Amino acid sequence: MKTFFQYIINEVVKRKLKRNNSPLTKFEKEVIHTKVEFRHLIRDSFFILLGIISATFGLKGFLLPNAFIDGGVTGISLIITELTEIPLSILLVVINFPFIIMAFSTISKQFAVRSILAIFLLAIFVHFVPFPIITEDKLLIAVFGGFFLGMGIGLAIRGGSVIDGTEVLAVFISRKTSMTIGDVILIFNIIIFGVAAYVFTMEIALYAILTYLAASKTIDFVVSGIEEYVGVTIISDRNEDIRLAIIENMGRGCTIYSGKRGFGKRGDILKETDILYTLITRLELAKLHTEIDKIDKEAFIVMHSIKDAKGGMIKKRPLK
Repeated sequence: MKTFFQYIINEVVKRKLKRNNSPLTKFEKEVIHTKVEFRHLIRDSFFILLGIISATFGLKGFLLPNAFIDGGVTGISLIITELTEIPLSILLVVINFPFIIMAFSTISKQFAVRSILAIFLLAIFVHFVPFPIITEDKLLIAVFGGFFLGMGIGLAIRGGSVIDGTEVLAVFISRKTSMTIGDVILIFNIIIFGVAAYVFTMEIALYAILTYLAASKTIDFVVSGIEEYVGVTIISDRNEDIRLAIIENMGRGCTIYSGKRGFGKRGDILKETDILYTLITRLELAKLHTEIDKIDKEAFIVMHSIKDAKGGMIKKRPLK
């Protein structure tokens, strides 16, 4: 009887393993892909909605009631609103529209469609949703108005869209010229702040710069997360000891590349070596140096910043 039950269990396990190892059918692949896309759509929509609420709060709770401006398309819209009394909600759609059309060819159709919906939703929130005026202190308005507006823009970017078309214009111009995206955005905002200084006062322009700085730093924080990853390449004669130290003492993974030492004269036989590559946060960098110095103080180390990382032994970023 015992042998019979063992046979049944073995057969069930074999069939399960066979089913798990067998290739997926076309229908099963489509179901899996649909689930993943739906889950990502829900997550991205949540980020975009949260970003719209934050940006609306920054505009209506701080900037708009106190005649403050920001950089980018939002800054242009705020300037025109102050000069013509055209509702900000209409200007946000009208001025952003050419840049979003540009996004169809510059970035992707999905990105452009999401951005159009996000900007329309932002305009609706700005026009219809009431927010209390938080403060009349100019410094607080500039800092926290920029903070909430920047958080909104950053969350929208996390959701795969924009609510300010400046970035799209920067990408388009950078592809047509030798300027970088950062150069284009900087020049664009210098023009806006110059107009603000001419039309209004120098004081308003200076506060606008402060608002822009607060917004841009918040965008960087939201998009990149609190932990900045660092890719580290290590070349050492004691690479196996360093590999074990990274795994056992730091709890991180690493990848090994096969390479050759390149320092040699013509005709010399180059020595083969293993090259270690690991990914850590900037906060762990000091500990990694300590672990490497314990083993080989002469190890050659190359470090570079990583914008984002996913999978392996890397922790998920916040808000990702």
